[in-house]
Amino acid sequence: HMGVKIAKAMGHHVTVISSSDKKRQEALEHLGADDYLVSSDSTRMQEVADSLDYIIDTVPVFHPLEPYLSLLRLDGKLILMGVINTPLQFLTPVVMLGRKTITGSFVGSIKETEEMLEFCKEKGLSSMIEVVKMDYVNKALERLEKNDVRYR
Repeated sequence: HMGVKIAKAMGHHVTVISSSDKKRQEALEHLGADDYLVSSDSTRMQEVADSLDYIIDTVPVFHPLEPYLSLLRLDGKLILMGVINTPLQFLTPVVMLGRKTITGSFVGSIKETEEMLEFCKEKGLSSMIEVVKMDYVNKALERLEKNDVRYR
């Protein structure tokens, strides 16, 4: 969610891509996204094909890359940030013919982190969190293990 907020504060047009419609309202109304795509909606995915400059992919599980690569313009970048413990699979012509780049990023330097925190301060950006009481901490950890939390 911070990626959406930061990109908007930098002046970018932001499209959120998700596997379901569950987060649409939140993405558009609360985070400020300009567009929302459900990755399984082939009609909408086709409409948006060849239109994005880059995609920041935060999905931490195996998923096919072709649907996302097809959304990128010529010379577009797919930036992987979700850690996946399986080999990547994609059709090389999709990458080569579109001059697309697949790259990764995990964490910035201390200086970059300081700069981003200062930017967030200047723009009034803050993360959305769920605060829990100490007597709920064990339940919260169970929820974390089940991936039943938002905005970790």
